[in-house]
Amino acid sequence: MRIIKILATLYAVSFSGIGMAQSTGGHGGHGGGNGGGGADCIKAKISRYTPEHLATVAPGSEFSFAASGSNGPGHIHVSIKQQPIAVTIQDKDTFYQVKGKLPKEIKNSVVRISVSLKSKVSRCDAEGGWLLKVSE
Repeated sequence: MRIIKILATLYAVSFSGIGMAQSTGGHGGHGGGNGGGGADCIKAKISRYTPEHLATVAPGSEFSFAASGSNGPGHIHVSIKQQPIAVTIQDKDTFYQVKGKLPKEIKNSVVRISVSLKSKVSRCDAEGGWLLKVSE
């Protein structure tokens, strides 16, 4: 009987939007913000990554992405190796176009561009990102 209760709990959690996996279609499961946030919130979302996930780039290369559902430019945060990255943010009416540059000192490494988007409702926040291979 206890096994049935455990299985019922796992089943309920897997369909309630509390799941551990996040996906942004086309980026190998990296990224985030597509989970169920409920009818009373607009889920923040990170999309249109450039360069694409696992692309090889030169040190100091530019990157960009689209951020939607954010509470505004002051609520979009980008970091690489846990260090904040300066970005420019352009309002495109339905989303924000975010652009930045990789640090020139990062060479021969794989880095994750980590993004945090804060929404008006905290359960609708998004965290995600993607990996880039930095050449020499």
